Amino acid sequence: MADSVYRVTEVVGVSSESWEAAARVAVETAAQSVRELRIAEVLRQDLTIQDGAVVNYRVRLGISFKLDRSE
Repeated sequence: MADSVYRVTEVVGVSSESWEAAARVAVETAAQSVRELRIAEVLRQDLTIQDGAVVNYRVRLGISFKLDRSE
């Protein structure tokens, strides 16, 4: 197996449905511009509240992806 290097970056997903949907949005959006996503770790979850009701679920993810070694 060849040696590999991965980068971890943070992204925030937002959904009016659930934290799971917010995480899915974040991963699917990141996958459109970053190749070889590997792991997503939930770093933080929070809610946006308006007039005493939950408006949005937010998830901060640490997403890792493999760095391209080609030059």
